[in-house]
This record gives sequence, structure tokens and C-alpha cells, in this order.
Amino acid sequence: MKNRAQATLLPDGRRLHLHDGPIDLIIEAFGTESEIKKAYRVAAERFESVLDELCRELPLLRQSATENGPRPVGVIAMRMYDAVLPYCQQTFVTPMAAVAGSVAEEILRSMMSVATLSRAYVNNGGDIALHLSTGESFIVGMVERPDEPSLFGTLRLDAAHAVRGIATSGWRGRSFSLGIADAVTVLADRASAADAAATIIANNVDLPGHPSIVRIPACELDPDSDLGDRLVTRQVGELSDGEISDALRAGAVIARSILSDGLIRAAALRLHGSTSVIREATPSGIALDADPIQSSEVLIHA
Repeated sequence: MKNRAQATLLPDGRRLHLHDGPIDLIIEAFGTESEIKKAYRVAAERFESVLDELCRELPLLRQSATENGPRPVGVIAMRMYDAVLPYCQQTFVTPMAAVAGSVAEEILRSMMSVATLSRAYVNNGGDIALHLSTGESFIVGMVERPDEPSLFGTLRLDAAHAVRGIATSGWRGRSFSLGIADAVTVLADRASAADAAATIIANNVDLPGHPSIVRIPACELDPDSDLGDRLVTRQVGELSDGEISDALRAGAVIARSILSDGLIRAAALRLHGSTSVIREATPSGIALDADPIQSSEVLIHA
């Protein structure tokens, strides 16, 4: 079969772009030139088989996850399944809710298996896997609207903290959402866990039955969607300050529950210019600023 995967060094000469069908990765590694080249070569090699691996198990990955149901066998597919399993008893969720973070995690794993790097990230459309050596840090920009990228704040991650995964979900993003959040950015120990949690939290930032919210069955927009005939958000009209607070509060309740279960480290929920931040009581190594900043200061956009 002809190889579809494309690997290109971006014009800045620092970042690697990997593309295959719906998967689009931006990678940047920090270290000696020889180690970076080694990491990029292995990342490109591993990426060649990712989409085919996922497609082989796609029918299973589009089904609702259950504790005693059939498990996938692929490395990435198993990571997806494990990431959504904590939520399957409370709500409908398929392993596809963690696909982007799981892919990013796998590509970063392949890089670190062969190269010594001070820092590295794999960004899969805002779902990011990170590597930080001792003493290193990243500044990450939080995107307010994925369809019209702009930053509403930043977070600084130090190596001393356990966070190695960031994910963003919302109704304006690449994937469908059941809620109305413009963006929910989640920090977790792994990118797959952050991806699953961001999906769950974003689904719960909501005002059920509100007349200004337009929803359409997912299958009408994509016949192959794992959400089937569930209603996904396509438009959010004017909301009062009280309604914005109510929607954010609903999402924050879920975020706090997930945080208390140890599944995430922090979350920032954004809706119509308002932000709700949920985080650990003593978030050592995380500096989260929900104020506007200059994009030139930021290395990664989540």
C-alpha cells in the first residue's frame, strides 16, 4: 500500500510537521542537533503506521466503552480505551474521545525511546504530550476559540510537576461536543487522560433546552460519527451573565469531581469571555494565568 504519511520540516527549521488523513502533528524537540534529528526520524517512522493501526479497530473504538466489554489490542487503541474507562459508568463515552492525546503520547514515547532531549512536545491539534527534563519548563497558550485562534491566558509548566499532557475541547473545535464551552483546557499526567477529561468536562458546560443553542444529530454532520444521533452543538447565541455562570458552574462540578478522583491536575473552562479555573489546592510547578498575554511569549498553543 502506498504510504500516505507526510513528514516535513517547517520553514523555521525547528519544528516537524507530520500529516496523514485526519491526523496533523506539530513536533518540536530541544537538545543537541544529532539527538533532535534522531528523535524526528523515529517520530516520522512510527507515524507511518498510526492511522492504519487505528482504522483496523475503528468499529470497536467507535462503540461506547464498558468495563467488561471487548478491549482493543493496538498500543494506541488500548491507551484510548484506558483513558475513557473511568467515565463509562456515568456517561456515554467512546475511546475516540481520547484519540488525539493518545496519538501525541505515542509519538512522543517513540522519540524519547531513542533520543536524549531537554524538552519536547507533540501537538495534535491542541492535544499535547510533553517531555521536560529536570529544571526545564514550558509556557503554553490557552486558545479561546479553536476556529479563530486567540489566547485568553497562559500556563507555565515546570518539570517538577507531574503534568505531561494538555488537551482542549469545545464546540468550536475539530470534534463534536454535546456542550457549549468555547474551550476547556485540561492538564493531566498524560495527554490521553487530559484528552478524555477535556471531552467530558466540555460536554457538561451546558444549558439544556436553551432556545439560543442550536443542536443537530451528529450523524447528520458525519454519518460515521461515534456519537450517532446524539445532539451536538452547532451554534450558541446570546447568553446572559447568569446563564454563562450557570453553564460554567455545571462544567466546574464535573471538573472538581474528576480532579478529586486524581484523573487531572487542573482545568480552565471558557465561555463567552468568562473563565472558571479548577485546580489542585497546592499546584506546585503550575502557574496558570487566565489574563490576556502576548502570543510571542508562548511556545505551544493548546
